Amino acid sequence: MIALGVGLSVLSSTVIAGPAQAVTVTLVPLAPVVATAQEVARFWLADDAANLRNATPYTLRTVAGGERLSTEIVPDGPPQSVPPFEAENPVAGDLPATSGKVFFIGGDGRPHWCTGTSVQSQYRNLVATAGHCMLDTEAPAGGLGKWVFVPAYSEGTAPFGLYVGKQGIAHPDFDDIRDYDRDYAFVTVYNGVVLSSPDVLTNLGRLCDNVGCQGLAVNQPLPPTADVFGYPAGTHPDGTAPYTGQTLERSTGATFAVKATGLPADRLVGVDSPFTGEGSLGSAWMTGYANDTRTGYLNGLTISVADTDGDHRYDTGISPYFDTELFLVYRDAAHRWTGSITRIPG
Repeated sequence: MIALGVGLSVLSSTVIAGPAQAVTVTLVPLAPVVATAQEVARFWLADDAANLRNATPYTLRTVAGGERLSTEIVPDGPPQSVPPFEAENPVAGDLPATSGKVFFIGGDGRPHWCTGTSVQSQYRNLVATAGHCMLDTEAPAGGLGKWVFVPAYSEGTAPFGLYVGKQGIAHPDFDDIRDYDRDYAFVTVYNGVVLSSPDVLTNLGRLCDNVGCQGLAVNQPLPPTADVFGYPAGTHPDGTAPYTGQTLERSTGATFAVKATGLPADRLVGVDSPFTGEGSLGSAWMTGYANDTRTGYLNGLTISVADTDGDHRYDTGISPYFDTELFLVYRDAAHRWTGSITRIPG
């Protein structure tokens, strides 16, 4: 039996169980009441979304030392998968509207962003990202402030609206002891909104109904390749800056086990990817991705990047291995309802 009874500081906890399985999760209130969520939405959307446009990429834990390994990662349980949900999400080319930016206020009091992905759930309201793009790891406890998700963000626009985070769900070993094998988080979000006049929020409906949801795959053998979707920004060590972070980018590369220095963890996965770390934290690693439906199975999340060959250019994205404990955290998050922060028209 998996049983994690780790203390949760000032955050609350819940225990979920299945056949011979139980895990304690960390529950992080982000905007637990409608009035707070409305204030958060207006903060980001006011003045023609100036705070979205002026946010900078999150720079915490963007780079680690990395060594590629030839060993396999052994699953800790049977393979599990959740199918994706396809919606009408007209985005140019083969890029999915399920990927977007998560915005928040960092410990420095300034607006920042990472990458996030909508994932299938009972209420079609769930976003996956890196754990340190939801939890404020520079503070004793608590979530990052004013947390929102903007799917398909592009050049300062929010084509499918803005979704305020209600509650974050994380693994207690990341919250308590900073185990980066558990650096992942799921966030339940309210229905999307736009600001239809200077002070009026208009309801757009549920996240996955608008953009679709990716599936989830855990305890799988490392796939030959993975497609990575994210918003990289910043520079390589050699000073080159190939990405702006203003549009969604895609890379495809081989996967492998990796040993990282500077990240306390023992079961990390790498992928060949030229993404820089700033902005790409939380990027989705997809297996079985289909260009026609723009859906597949989430099987990794970028938590850092590395230059493994010493040529002063990042070549590897790093993710926790998706195992049983991740699946149990996801399963808890996938059954949490949110609703709307404003009246649904009609």
